[in-house]
Parts: sequence; C-alpha cells; structure tokens
Amino acid sequence: MLIEKIKLWAARGLLVSWAALGLTASTSCIKEDTPLAQAPAAPETHLVSSTLLGEYSTTMLASRVPEIPLAGALVRYPIRAYKLTYTTRNPDGQMVAASGVLLVPVTTQALPLLSYQHGTIRPDDESRAPSYYRSGSEVYSAVSVLASTGYIVSAPDYIGYGVSKALPHPYEHAASLASASLDMLRAAKEFCQKENVALNQKNFLLGYSEGGFATMALHKLMQETAADEFTVTASAPGAGAYHKTAFARYILESTQPLSFLSTYVWVLDTYNRVYSINRPYSYYFNQPWASQLQANPFGEVPTQASQLFASSFRASVLNNSDTQMLAAFRDNDIYDWKPTAPLALFHGTADDYVPYFNSQDAYNAMRARGATQVELRPIQGGNHFSSVTVYTLEALGFITRYY
Repeated sequence: MLIEKIKLWAARGLLVSWAALGLTASTSCIKEDTPLAQAPAAPETHLVSSTLLGEYSTTMLASRVPEIPLAGALVRYPIRAYKLTYTTRNPDGQMVAASGVLLVPVTTQALPLLSYQHGTIRPDDESRAPSYYRSGSEVYSAVSVLASTGYIVSAPDYIGYGVSKALPHPYEHAASLASASLDMLRAAKEFCQKENVALNQKNFLLGYSEGGFATMALHKLMQETAADEFTVTASAPGAGAYHKTAFARYILESTQPLSFLSTYVWVLDTYNRVYSINRPYSYYFNQPWASQLQANPFGEVPTQASQLFASSFRASVLNNSDTQMLAAFRDNDIYDWKPTAPLALFHGTADDYVPYFNSQDAYNAMRARGATQVELRPIQGGNHFSSVTVYTLEALGFITRYY
C-alpha cells in the first residue's frame, strides 16, 4: 500500500517543501572451548534516558504539511515522539551525552529503522535541532509524515545541539557526524527492545546538505565497523560535500563571488580545532575579517575568496604545501569507497553552495571500485535550495523500492 501511495504522489507531482533541509565495538564468535571468563564483554549501553514528547494523530500529522494535498492519503499511523539521551564520543575521544528524537508509529507491526540526518543549523538557531521537536523544523513536519508511512525514524541532533549544546558543533567532520548518528541508532534499538517496539531487519539512511554528508559518512561507518549490528538496506544522501579536497581547491581558486563563504569559514574553523592545528585566525584570513571572525565566527564576510582568505594560506593549499590542513581535508574525503548496499546520490546540477562535482566524483569513484548498486540522480537546473523538494520525493521513492 505504501508503494502505491508514493507512486500516486509522484505521478501527481506533489512535492513536499523541506526548506530547512538545505540550510564500535564488534563481538567475535566464542569457540566452544573458550572459558567463560574470556568471553567478550556485553555490548556497551548507549541509551541514557527517554522522554515522551507527545502522541500525534494522523489528522494532526497531515495538517503539518498543507502543501501536500495527498498528505492524508500518505499518513498511515499515528506516531509517538520521544527525546532520547545517549552517550557518544566527542572528536577528542571523550564520552559525552548527546540527544535526538525517535519517531515511533503506533502499530504492532515490525517496521524498518530509518536514520535521518538533518541539514545545517546555525548555533543561533539551535532550537531547530530534532530533539526540540518544534514547529518549523523538518523533523516536526515532513519527517514526521515520513515516519507515519511506516518507518521508525532516528534523528540525531549531532554534538553541539540539544543536551550537548554547550559543546562546539564539529561542522562537516565526517567521523563525529557518523559516530553520533550510529550511537543514536544504537540507543534507538535499545529503546525499542526495552519498550517492545517491533523492528524488522531493514535500515535506511536519508539526509540533505550537511545531512547528506553525514548520511554518506554513516553508511560508510556502518558498513565498515558495525555490520554485525546493522545492515544498510539502502541510503539516499543529497547534495553533500563528499570530496573535501577538491571542494577546498574550488573555493580557494574561485574568482567569482561565493554567497556562502561564512559557512566555509565554519568548516575551516572546525578542522583547525578538531585536528589540533590551532592556528590563529590571522593565519587564514585577511584583516579586518580575521579580527571580526575572532569575535564572531558567524559574522558577515566578503563574497570574494581572494578578499577573505590570506594569500599565503591560499597558496599553501593550492601548491600542496600545507600538510596539516590538507590531511584534515583528506580525512573528510568520503567519496572514494565501495558501498555494498544500494545508494542513490541526489544533487542539483546548478548547485552553487555545494557544487555538483561532489556527487559526480563519488559516483565515478564508487563505480571504479566495482560498486554496482550506486546511482547518480542529477536534479537538472536545481540549485542547493530549489532541489530540496525534488530530492524529498525522489529519495523517498528510491528507498521505498527496498521497503
């Protein structure tokens, strides 16, 4: 029934607007002659607490997305929203508390688990993080409708939001985005076991923009380190910056105005801190921007890269002599690996925020490694924001093929 509804949705061209989107320990087998004292330790517990935020009827859920005339037909189950608090590791390796929201359809049927990674949220807009579950966030609206169609949705806040808001968000840091999302999935699974919520064995991954990058990183981490816990059924990352080294060169070589340089500053600041490079702002930026960004890292910046970035820094990256920062970029290159589960890359061909080549490079590299179930889904003429609605519909249609 779900598949037929989505096909009907697609056929009528009814697109949901998700405007906010843009912006491991594995256990080994115990041999029969292995003494009990040498048996592996019990799996680490991640779930700390759960709080019911509310239960929402199908009528209420349908009303949250009035731009979808067929929302009433798509909505299938009431849902309950729970705030989960769980443990994960900060980029420095310290165990910290993190949070997220778990959306649970009200049914006894065993359902798949879907990890939804949200897009960029500025620190001054922190209340849009999933665990607040407030009107105006994509998790409250469209993702809740998605859950009601028959998915148990795990939506991590990431480090730096929700209960961990006192910590800096490791923006576009692949390892911690992935681990925070995976540990939220572990906490979600523990919650379902504790509350007798039936899960089947299918696991889906979705996310756009920073969420697309996080989704790609999560898929890779799950496949490489957590296959004994979760098998990825299918994933559909959208418009992520998967090829960081090429992206950095694109920015620093650019001669045309770039409207999103302040966001790129955030990435640079994150890598400077996370990788303990710890250079002053004056190393990276010209004055007066260096002093202004020191005071407010999210302040206004010029649109020309040559005006903002110090010429010595630009040259050191472009001539490959800045070994520390180049190593950080390479550590966040997640485009060149071989996924074994179906993966569809969605990206607007006119995206001037996260250029299309990020998805094209990932597709080419994955195919070259022998990945046979990877697809490239260009959104013709779409920019980073206008592509969101098309991504929403087509990504849902893609994962529904494997439901």
